Amino acid sequence: MENNEILEEQENLLTLTDENGNEATFEYLDVIEYQDKEYLLLMPTDDSGEIVILEIEPVDEENENYLSVTEDDILNAVYEIFKEKYKDILTFED
Repeated sequence: MENNEILEEQENLLTLTDENGNEATFEYLDVIEYQDKEYLLLMPTDDSGEIVILEIEPVDEENENYLSVTEDDILNAVYEIFKEKYKDILTFED
């Protein structure tokens, strides 16, 4: 995925701006596909320890929007896929 390459070139950091104009910087973790959609997994750089999961909405060939996911079943399913994928690399607290 082309966007991943861009993130890697920026040391895996991504700065996002919310609807109120507030900026936050995140560490890129992965993109997980679930039910024919892609979800971006990020870790805030403020050491809060919470993983952020955003739905990727393609705009055109070069741009995409990141949407908040509010459905607990989707958040849990995507997080479980992430945990399974990285179970041998990362330690997760439940």
